[in-house]
Amino acid sequence: MHPPAPDARIVSLVPSITELLCELGLAPQIVGRTGFCIHPKALVAGIPKVGGTKDVNLDKIRRVAPTHVIVNIDENEKPTADLLAGFVPHVVVTHPLAPADNLDLARLMGAIFGVEAAAERWCAAFERELAALRALPPGPPRTVLYCIWQDPWMSVSGDTYIAAMLAELGWRVPELGAARYPVFSWSERLVNGLDAVLLSTEPYRFTQVHADALEKQISIPVLLVDGEMMSWYGSRALAGVRYLRELRAMLEGS
Repeated sequence: MHPPAPDARIVSLVPSITELLCELGLAPQIVGRTGFCIHPKALVAGIPKVGGTKDVNLDKIRRVAPTHVIVNIDENEKPTADLLAGFVPHVVVTHPLAPADNLDLARLMGAIFGVEAAAERWCAAFERELAALRALPPGPPRTVLYCIWQDPWMSVSGDTYIAAMLAELGWRVPELGAARYPVFSWSERLVNGLDAVLLSTEPYRFTQVHADALEKQISIPVLLVDGEMMSWYGSRALAGVRYLRELRAMLEGS
């Protein structure tokens, strides 16, 4: 448990949570961010960078003297978190695994940093949007391959946040091994078990050119999807839930 700290000095090593902190009015208290913390652009521009999500610069973090560092189990390395715990009073560990987990995440940030009212307003808006999505008539169940990289080709497992987002549409991802982000090879058997392929715009920058070329090769629908909408929790998840309705319409129209 982290006691309330309304005067905290915050370093966020999680891009989506940096955006959430800004949404909650905490931008003036963020004293460090990663180079991948790019939203909202106008607010983060003046916040010092302390490296990347994996290659954190500990010396830069020491210099900004945070009281709190926010990390994420998927995005940041545990050895880094352990080193941070040696000189930062509070290391806040996060790990949302499904869209509804954003409610606990927002309330946690609100409770720690003294912005409970702003967090509750955001949660109310998110709950309305999620309820509207879940009230839609169910579509047909589909198996979709969500690609995050090529050379080698990589996808996501069923226990990831992305897979949980897809599950809100009644879609599932194929089992490709034990890894959370498995490497896979294309095969006729794999393609025959799919209804569609989704190419994400991040972390690999897939484009419509990639999608068109792959669709010609495998002869099933291949859609380019906004990776931020599908994988960023925090405040971006509000738009992400809306985006799921667009994604369903895209596949139904393909």
